[in-house]
Amino acid sequence: MTNAQQHIGSIALVVKDYDEAIEFYTQKLNFELVEDTNLGDGKRWVLISPPNSNRANSSRTNLLLAKATTPEQISAIGNQTGGRVFLFLHTNDFWRDYNLMLSKGVTFNEEPRVEPYGTVVVFEDLYGTKWDLLQPNN
Repeated sequence: MTNAQQHIGSIALVVKDYDEAIEFYTQKLNFELVEDTNLGDGKRWVLISPPNSNRANSSRTNLLLAKATTPEQISAIGNQTGGRVFLFLHTNDFWRDYNLMLSKGVTFNEEPRVEPYGTVVVFEDLYGTKWDLLQPNN
């Protein structure tokens, strides 16, 4: 029996519009557009990832921007986890990224704080989805 090797390839993030989401993530958070493939009928396969994460290893995790098309999906935009932080963006330089995001108009819900596990702050994407910007201590 061989050892299983698995990883999460993509996490779907429900968005209102592909292009405005791509613009926010690439311009405000400096994410990289990994793929944008037209699937027809208004659907696209749009993958984004934080800067340099695609170079880290072959088991990277991307965000799949999924355009909402039903009333149920539309109601989940910005609230996929019932108001909890949904995604955790790890960084190797908290203050560099915090100040850059602040200068680009990213909305922060609090002041940065130091916790036993690292330096962290909650921010929102263009639809109100909550994220942690986190520099872990380890």
